[in-house]
Amino acid sequence: MMLRIAFQMDPIEGVNINADSSFRLAEEAQARGHELFYYTPDRLIFDEGRVVARAWPLKVRREQGNHAIKGDEIVLDLATVDVVWLRQDPPFDMAYITTTHLLDLVRDTTLVVNDPFWVRNHPEKLLVLQFPHLTPPTMIARNLSDIKAFKHRYGDVILKPLYGNGGAGVFRLDAGDRNLASLHEMFTGFSREPLIVQKFLPAVSKGDKRVILVDGEPVGAINRVPAEGETRSNMHVGGKAEKVSLTERDREICAAIGPLLRERGQVFVGIDVIGDWLTEINLTSPTGIQELERFDGVNVAAKVWEAIEARRARA
Repeated sequence: MMLRIAFQMDPIEGVNINADSSFRLAEEAQARGHELFYYTPDRLIFDEGRVVARAWPLKVRREQGNHAIKGDEIVLDLATVDVVWLRQDPPFDMAYITTTHLLDLVRDTTLVVNDPFWVRNHPEKLLVLQFPHLTPPTMIARNLSDIKAFKHRYGDVILKPLYGNGGAGVFRLDAGDRNLASLHEMFTGFSREPLIVQKFLPAVSKGDKRVILVDGEPVGAINRVPAEGETRSNMHVGGKAEKVSLTERDREICAAIGPLLRERGQVFVGIDVIGDWLTEINLTSPTGIQELERFDGVNVAAKVWEAIEARRARA
């Protein structure tokens, strides 16, 4: 079937075509004969009952700097397309949340991936709270005395903003650290949000595994190893991607969370696993497709589109 597909994402001109998952999804869709459109989140409009976007017809090619060929701008009624991809990166702020509310309004006619209702209601660091048997000891709190008590309990902890991404604002506070009060003052000075604090997992030195699930089923994983002297393994801050296999524990975690993801329309999900513990479930704009394809020789983007095409056919 030929589908009309709109990508809601950050400016496509600046993406790295050898790493960006949205580009790879667009490339595979084009190869499958689908018609592509593209717009940035600020171009999404509610206009007298219609949800539209100031969008461009799009063709892609694997030539960095000349990888996105846009047609003339059009006003695209999102009720007339088959699939909308919700693919802008966090921060998961009110601007992001507003786009999920607007996309909710076309769910009866258009398949929105990942389902915006559940993206909005399942932030990455909060959805894991439904699976406490799979996660390391965790506290979400704003009060300094509560966070201090948690740190006293475990000695070595990770402190981070609840709605951060890409490793930004992540601090390791070991037993001898004296910076908790200052960090708390800094975070609470510019945000009303609580913080998340977790027991430090020494296994992170061996890597933070990104497991990719398609329609609730694991299709593979990559390992992200922190740079020398770093706690964070995010590739944005120098983490190195390595080939890795799924373990029995990884499959156990996926079996536990997969049915919920599938039921709630989360077609493309990336989870983070350190050692034996689930730390995040990434729904907003997961990455890792291209790295996994290079390591495993599997067309992960095709698996994603097969799942979407099957869902669209059942609609």
